Order: sequence, then C-alpha cells, then structure tokens
Amino acid sequence: MGPTAKNDFWWSNSATRWLLGGSARNHLECTDTVYRDSSNSPKTAVAHLFLFSSVAMKYILVTGGVISGIGKGIIASSVGTILKSCGLHVTAIKIDPYINIDAGTFSPYEHGEVFVLDDGGEVDLDLGNYERFLDIRLTKDNNLTTGKIYQSVINKERRGDYLGKTVQVVPHITDAIQEWVMRQAIVPVDDDGVEPQICVIELGGTVGDIESMPFIEAFRQFQFKVKRENFCNIHVSLVPQPSATGEQKTKPTQNSIRELRGLGLSPDLIMCRCSSPLQNSVKEKISMFCHVEPEQVICVVDVTSIYRVPLLLQDQGVMGYFCKRLELPVETRPRKMLTKWKEMSDRSDRLLEQCSIALVGKYTKFTDSYASVIKALEHSALAISHKLEIKYIDSADLEPNTLQEEPVKYHEAWQKLCSSDGILVPGGFGVRGTEGKIHAINWARKQKKPFLGVCLGMQLAVCEFARNVLEWEDANSTEFDPETKYPVVIDMPEHNPGQMGGTMRLGKRRTIFKSTNSILRRLYGDVDHVDERHRHRFEVNPEMKEPFEAKGFHFVGQDVEGERMEVIELDDHPYFIGVQATYRRAAVCLHGIHTVIAVEAAVRTQTLQSLKFPPSHKIKSEIETGESEDEHLLKWSVMNIRNNLPVH
Repeated sequence: MGPTAKNDFWWSNSATRWLLGGSARNHLECTDTVYRDSSNSPKTAVAHLFLFSSVAMKYILVTGGVISGIGKGIIASSVGTILKSCGLHVTAIKIDPYINIDAGTFSPYEHGEVFVLDDGGEVDLDLGNYERFLDIRLTKDNNLTTGKIYQSVINKERRGDYLGKTVQVVPHITDAIQEWVMRQAIVPVDDDGVEPQICVIELGGTVGDIESMPFIEAFRQFQFKVKRENFCNIHVSLVPQPSATGEQKTKPTQNSIRELRGLGLSPDLIMCRCSSPLQNSVKEKISMFCHVEPEQVICVVDVTSIYRVPLLLQDQGVMGYFCKRLELPVETRPRKMLTKWKEMSDRSDRLLEQCSIALVGKYTKFTDSYASVIKALEHSALAISHKLEIKYIDSADLEPNTLQEEPVKYHEAWQKLCSSDGILVPGGFGVRGTEGKIHAINWARKQKKPFLGVCLGMQLAVCEFARNVLEWEDANSTEFDPETKYPVVIDMPEHNPGQMGGTMRLGKRRTIFKSTNSILRRLYGDVDHVDERHRHRFEVNPEMKEPFEAKGFHFVGQDVEGERMEVIELDDHPYFIGVQATYRRAAVCLHGIHTVIAVEAAVRTQTLQSLKFPPSHKIKSEIETGESEDEHLLKWSVMNIRNNLPVH
C-alpha cells in the first residue's frame, strides 16, 4: 500500500479498495479501523469502512471529424447500449464547446430541440438519445459547456480560490474540465442508485475547431491521469463516396486522424460513417495510414433505423475490443437486452400497415426541432405494429394569408392535414404560425380526428375552444395579445420577463388526475398521478375554467395545488387531448402519443358494420330532440371507441 498525492489516506491498488467514511452504494463490510497518514504514523478512527469489489471508472471519449452532425450522439448511445447489455452500469456526458450556459435560449434551427431533464436542465438533444437508449435519468451537469466551465472558474477566481495566481486556460480551465467529468461520472443515473462503472463522453463539434481546443487538451492530460487501461478514444469520421466515381475516399479520415494525433490523442477505434459497406481494401488503407489494426476500423453504414446501430457495432466485435482494451471483467456475448433490440429492429422492418400523423409546427424544416416527439411517435407506431408516416406541415401555410400569397402551398398544406389519420400540435414560442395551428385544432375537433396538443398545442386548443364554442372571439394568450378581452392563457407569477435563460417552469412536476373517466388516466394504468417534465412560461387561466367545463371541455389533470391546468380532454370525441408537460423519455411518451395512433387504427378498422350497434328500436328511443339517426350513431361510435382504448 502507498500514499496518494491528494489526501492523507492509504489506498489499495488491488481490485478491492478501502474507503474511510462516506457511503458506498455497492455492498460492503463495515468495521472500526486504524489508518495511517502520509507521515506513516498510525491514527485510530471509528469510521465506517466500505470494502467493495471495484474496477476503476472507465472513460470512453467519442470525438468527430470531417463534418459536424456525423452521428456521434447515436454512436455514443449505441456504445453505451452494448456495454449495458453486458451488465455494466453506464452514464453519459455531452460536451458542447459553445459559450452558452445551456441550450435553453437556442432557436430550434440552431441545434434542434431543447431537451428537458428531471432537474429542470435545458440541454442538448443528444442527452435525449442517451436517456432513450440507456434507460437512465441524467442531470443538467451531464451537459458540459464552455460557458459553464468559464463561469465556474471565474466564480472561483472572484472568491480568491486561486490565491492570487494568474488564471489561464492551462492549467485552470483544463483542470476544471477534468474535475467536472470525474465528479459527474460517479453520479448514479439508474433507478437502482448504483454508481456507474463506465462513462461515455461525447465531445461536440469537430476536431480542429478553435472552441474545442481546451477540451482536447484537457483529455490529452486526462488519459495519463486515469491511466491507459481506463481511457479509450473513439473517433467518428466520414468516408464519402462521390457519385461521379463511386469510390470510397479515405483522405478526409486520414486528415482528421492526423489532426487529432497532432493534438495528443490517438484513437483506439475509428468508426467510419459511410453510405455503403466499407470495402476491405478501404479498411486496410485506413488501418495503414491511421496507425491502427484493421479490426479497430469499424464500418457504421447507413441503416434503416438508428436502433440497428448497437447491433451493427456488436457484430463487428466492439464489445470484445473494449473487454481487452479496458480490461473489463464481463462476458462479451450479448445479453437478453441486446436480443430484444434485435427483435424490435426486425419487427420495425416487417411492418406493413401504415398510419399517418400530421405534425403541425413552426420549425418543420428541421426535423431535429421535434426529435423527442418524432421518436415517441415511432415507438408508438411500433407498439401497435404500424409503419409511421409523419406529414410535416408548417402551421403558417394553413393561414388565410398564405391562400392570398401562395395558394399552391396553402392547398398542399390542407391536403396533407385532411388526409392524415391523426394530428399533433407540439410546443413552440412566438406568435408566428399560431393561427394556423388553431385552424388545424379546429378541424381536428369538428372532424373528430385524433388530436394531441403538447405544451403550446394544449394552450392553443383552449384558445380555439373559447373562440368557436364559447364564442369569445377575442380569446387569446397574453403571450400573443397582452390586451385581449379574454385572456384564457396567461403568464405565470414566477415568470421573470427581464431574463430569458432558466426562468421558465422547468423540470419534473406532478399532475393529479381529477377524473376517474379520463382517457389519459387509463393509458397510464389508472393511476392517481403522474410525474412529467415541463418547460413553459404561460399557463391556462384558472379563473376562466368553469365555462369550459360546462361545455364538455374538461381539465382532468391539475397540479398538486389545483391551480395549474395540466391535461385537457373533450367530451364526444374519440381522442382530443392536450398536455402541458413535455415528455420525459420515449417509454413514457408511449402513454401520451401512442393513443393518437391507437385510436386512429381503431377508427379506421372498426367500420360501422363491425361495431356492435344496439337494436334499431333502442336507437330511436334514445335519439335526442333535433338529432338525426346518423348523428346519434356517430355519437354512439365515439363512446364505443373511448371505452375500448388500450390500457398500459
């Protein structure tokens, strides 16, 4: 045993470690002990010592070259998946080199959607991939930005923590990066509370970018600090195949690797993104010029679904390489988890029956703006064995102004909407396109099309109902019309209009179901409450809810205090639901969006002939005054479908 440089305790270098004090999550033995300080003088302490079987934390760094958006996030998630399939506890960290503190103030056109975490963190969408692939719960500190690092270092400097030293990028910024990674890597992310054994770190951007230089330098130092057997670098590169020649080109990858090696990092695995399988001669060429063995060159070809990527990596022996390179004491054969992934991927390729969902939003030109919603729709369609077709509709194209200016675009948008089996209106900010969304909601309500409104989508459903059913023509959100006579949506008291970043109602909040007849309650398994993630500044005006309830527009979910309206449902409609929450992760999204598709399938498959209608004499006796027989049958079929929704 020998002393450490950072404290006065002696540590064992074997596979077991003695820890003085604290709490360990892996099982161990408690006892009184005698320990020694660095002067080798014995000291008696009554302390809890935990002896636990441990392997030092393993770090896998994923970098990228040639172009951004090459798929580092999916590859990092897939690497974590195959490691977790072998029984290891895996966490993930995303590093974004921009100076923003977080992603909360980004336009969706900049980096895609802003993903919201349980603790209210507004983070990069890649953390959504990590949570979906690995079934973990991350925190805001799992997303590290240049802004966060510089803010923490400057705060320390102001407190005098650096004792008058000149604060520099090296060593102060690079040390702060390493400390952040090591601190966050041991935070439990699984439901069982066990500390992770492996941390997958994705470094955003491309190698050579000036803003990522401090991070590259930090990991150059880090690889020696944690020792070679505990650090591995995966470099993701592009192998283009120009249509003019059809030849796979390796020069971009060679240049990218040369740049990376010049900065002090040597890749252990080179993952080559390509449109067709990598030829053996190309793999050998990359191996020769990039100083790696041929088996360290991995082909990541375009596949039908991103959920095939873990299987692709597993088939090329990636897990076996990790076991040797990182000295992992696990079996390399795939476990039950990966087998289920294969079954899911195979099933998704065999789907025949199709359903279409119209996604009516402001940012439809960039699909990453709605990444979580799209993934949830895909999972929902798979759950009911349907192939999903998403029809992206720019909400502004549904507005009357477009009819005057661009009639072709207007009619195409309405044709897409009317031919869809269900309608989804997601969240957003700003007035542009809101009237088009209200028109789509109005059509869904009148035509009894399955509808789901999320966040702003729910608020606009309230506005639409107020205008067209309650006949409050001026009804609106104060976000769009502060002087409206009927402010059915208002800003929240805690909203700070003077500062945009981090001032919304963020994170996991509890919703209490107020009705036992709620469709959404049944889909959640007939529970009393659910905990979902939120991200909004405005809310439904609680003082104006009574007229809505009287007309069959029910606020079936509310917050714990009963002051905030969380879930809406409409009577006499197969599925008309709005939720104020965003989605925690794909497994929970199924409860919300799955029903849109499930009801759509029910509406299409249960024709009037197949429904079990009551005898004609009973129909006539139940028809209300002024109601036709066809209208009564439609009302009856709606009730039939509502009562036979699937329960999860």
